[in-house]
Amino acid sequence: MPTRSLSTRLLASVSILLIIFFGITIVLLDLLFRDLSDRAMRERLELQLRTLISASEEDPKAGLAPALDRIEPRFSNPGSGLYGEILRNDGYPAWRSDSLAGTGLEFAAQLKAGEKKYHEVHSGDGSVAFSLSMGIEWEFNNKKTRLFVFSVAESLEPYYAQLDRFRVQLFGGFAVVMLLLLGTLAILLRRLLSPLRRVEQEIEAVEAGELTEVGTGYPRELLGITTNLNALLTSERERLARYRNTLGNLAHSFKTPLAVMRNLLNSSAASDLTIARQLDEQVGRMDDIVKYQLKRAAASGGTGLGTAPVVVSDALEALRGALLKVYIERNLHCELQVDEGCVYFGDHGDLTEIAGNLLDNAFKWARTKIRLTAQRTSKPTGRRDGLTLIVEDDGPGIPATEHGHVLERGARLDERVSGQGIGLSVVRELVQLNGGVVTIGTSDLGGAHIEVRLPPV
Repeated sequence: MPTRSLSTRLLASVSILLIIFFGITIVLLDLLFRDLSDRAMRERLELQLRTLISASEEDPKAGLAPALDRIEPRFSNPGSGLYGEILRNDGYPAWRSDSLAGTGLEFAAQLKAGEKKYHEVHSGDGSVAFSLSMGIEWEFNNKKTRLFVFSVAESLEPYYAQLDRFRVQLFGGFAVVMLLLLGTLAILLRRLLSPLRRVEQEIEAVEAGELTEVGTGYPRELLGITTNLNALLTSERERLARYRNTLGNLAHSFKTPLAVMRNLLNSSAASDLTIARQLDEQVGRMDDIVKYQLKRAAASGGTGLGTAPVVVSDALEALRGALLKVYIERNLHCELQVDEGCVYFGDHGDLTEIAGNLLDNAFKWARTKIRLTAQRTSKPTGRRDGLTLIVEDDGPGIPATEHGHVLERGARLDERVSGQGIGLSVVRELVQLNGGVVTIGTSDLGGAHIEVRLPPV
């Protein structure tokens, strides 16, 4: 199924709405015009009827007849469209206008005095006229009275012709207005949607390798999309670079251990026990290198896009419970303090790796107590809260001269404590990838105080 552009969809939707709106407007205007025309025709007939009544005089032959010089001249012109009649109560026409000749129009014959009647009358040729009839009780000079029915009518042909012209003009005017509106809207849409076309073009350029990220200067409504897209592109580039660097580092790091192992295997001077011990040492070193590089390569780093925020309290409680089981024979107490609503916007594995390494070190060195604190940090411009993790213990602590050294890969303060010396270096790299910092100090518990600050984004 071919896809349609947003402009096409919007124009089609607006066209339908305009047709419905203009259709309703045309119907209402047509009804209003017909109502006004009907009222105007009634008022004209009322005026013609009063004129006919006021111009009527006694006629010795039929009883009443209007003075022709006092009524509308069209009454005297056949086919003029204006008709009149004075009918006696016995049904005999006292007067009929010359314009009625050959029309076959018949007016109301029986009306009470003062009664009015509006109705349509049809001529012999099928034309229609609108008539007004009224019963009048006339008092003659001899004091006698007699009932007459005065009727006037006007042809509806001019009205229908005027209505047709009005409708043609109405439809034509609204059609022109709708086309102008749609044309203007098409121009506006092309201008307003130009940032979307620019995004599409820049994404295609990124796919083709012509750009490394989409540009700036987008409207506020698109700023979140472009910013997160650039963050995703940057994250993917960094991840790919880490994979490549990891392979390079592994290849480079394995050169020396492999050379030593090769020399040992080719040496005839050393005893089997010495060779085995030295081979075991080099294999262990290679194992440490692999673990370190794998952890470093697996670090996602940065804010995760399209992933749900990690509930810090759940993640830390799971780590705390697991380590308490591992070190159950030491009977350690681990205090956990987490701010309400504290979440981490990133990869769950990164948070687990950071907190897990810090807690594991604390459990190794603590005498009786460990304290883990998680705090929310925010600033007005940040859309997502930052996170601060503080791990403290009552162990021997870290000398100030060693604060920088312990964050290096393979650094160990005491060889008697198990480990490879890569935990804190992994923490440092993960924190740096997330844009944060690691600081080391002395806790009020007496031991080490390690603080990780991940900024708001």
